[in-house]
Amino acid sequence: MAQNALARERLFALRETIAKLEGKPAPALAAAEREALASGQAGGQAAERNDRRLRLPLGVAPLDEAMEGGLPLDAITEIRSTLLRDAGASCGFALAAACLLQRLEEDDGDHSPILWIGDTISTMEAGLPYAVGLQDFGLRPDRFLHALPRKLEEALWLAECAVESGAFSVVILEMRGNPAHFGLTESRRLCLRAKAAGRPLLLLRQAGEEEASSAVFRLLAEPAPSGTRALPDGSRFAGSIGNPVFRLSLEKSRNPAPLSLLLEWNPHERQFFLAGEPRQALPPDERSAYPGAQFSASSDGQGRPQKMGSFLAFERAS
Repeated sequence: MAQNALARERLFALRETIAKLEGKPAPALAAAEREALASGQAGGQAAERNDRRLRLPLGVAPLDEAMEGGLPLDAITEIRSTLLRDAGASCGFALAAACLLQRLEEDDGDHSPILWIGDTISTMEAGLPYAVGLQDFGLRPDRFLHALPRKLEEALWLAECAVESGAFSVVILEMRGNPAHFGLTESRRLCLRAKAAGRPLLLLRQAGEEEASSAVFRLLAEPAPSGTRALPDGSRFAGSIGNPVFRLSLEKSRNPAPLSLLLEWNPHERQFFLAGEPRQALPPDERSAYPGAQFSASSDGQGRPQKMGSFLAFERAS
């Protein structure tokens, strides 16, 4: 079934390319418009949602200004990591963005779930979403769905159907690297689905390189050291681990100047904050009360043991 759908979509993409060369309207866009007009109420709701908001502000003025108001709610936004070991940072930022959208829709009375389409190889390294962890991060586990297709073709087919249905507040498509079967044609098809349905799609590329796509923005998410946990009186709890911090770089946008900043995610308030550069050393009053055993300096000035003498091979006794 997925192969037949993929063959049909490739045929549609070829027709769109021919129509573009001939200067005619793209069949996919025309079909999307006909479906929106035929659906009636669903199309009216999508149009009303698009008129009400087209961007999701992240709450950080420099980033929202560079992204022309925030994440687009009817297009693709790519979030990538350079190494697979940084999957926690890219996944964390994608979940934080989904949490912001979930909070925004809760204010409007919309309780649509989130769909995460995982990558089998990436989950072997980064693991699967954990319900308790999602709740501590600010998400609603009862409104979080996770799918794990075996093949990329099945993942693309599921992402297109999920976005086109409009039943999910956001669809997160995770993939590893730069697969050969996902290029401009596939990303453009996903972008058309998101545009017609008025729903966002987050493309989560683990351990991938920069490449051309139909994503409006491409963000590089890297891990950054967290600060200490804040107490109610405004002081800091020495030796503790605070909220997660991401180093975010805006790689693709209309902003001519490169932008890179540190963002701290507060899961209780479900909001981003600008974080300062991490300090290499802590003052004495902020050091841990139980730092552990400290190694004394070597008395003879040697930092490593002396070389052993010659080895002799003896026969085994038994």
